[in-house]
Amino acid sequence: MAMKQAANRIAERKQRDKQARRAQIISAARRIAENEGWSNVTVRRLSDEISYSQPVLYTHFGSREGILTAVAIEGFKEMGLALEKARKRGKRAGTVESVAAAYLEFAASSPAMYEVMFSLSLSVPFGDSATPPELRFAFSQLLELFEGQSSTPEVTTELFWASLHGIAELTRTRRFPRSRQKERLRTLVELFNFPAEETAQVEKVR
Repeated sequence: MAMKQAANRIAERKQRDKQARRAQIISAARRIAENEGWSNVTVRRLSDEISYSQPVLYTHFGSREGILTAVAIEGFKEMGLALEKARKRGKRAGTVESVAAAYLEFAASSPAMYEVMFSLSLSVPFGDSATPPELRFAFSQLLELFEGQSSTPEVTTELFWASLHGIAELTRTRRFPRSRQKERLRTLVELFNFPAEETAQVEKVR
């Protein structure tokens, strides 16, 4: 019995150590990207940065893309939590605006993270059975805004997300001047705030 308990403790410690190394690698990748860009996030550079051998990094993630994918998934988790907080904080009439503002703030405050989530060629599945739960959670926070508000809430959510992403990305790449961001947000909210009578009609159909 005592030997089994000791073996369990050893296994638990190894698992904690593995999780800590994984978190350290992801954190280092984010730090390098924020300061120098994703092109400088290489397995060799990470190995030098955190004093782990390259084989250790490959054991955890398999490849450089595996590391970037892990960072992207962590980003979706953080975005989902930010959107959830904004959705629950917003008053009924202002929930769409609160969530939209939180989305754009996340993109603006974490440009390197947003880039790896959406702009790099990673094989993270969207919209199918293999989609990571972190992505599903983030999307669900947008979907909550339109459940009962639209006869096609998934499509409405996709269009809302596409609009937010377009604004975020065009602002990040300086195609949109930041000076008109409040005006864009206000106009977007007007487009996606459904009148009460329209919402009532959707509920009646259901």
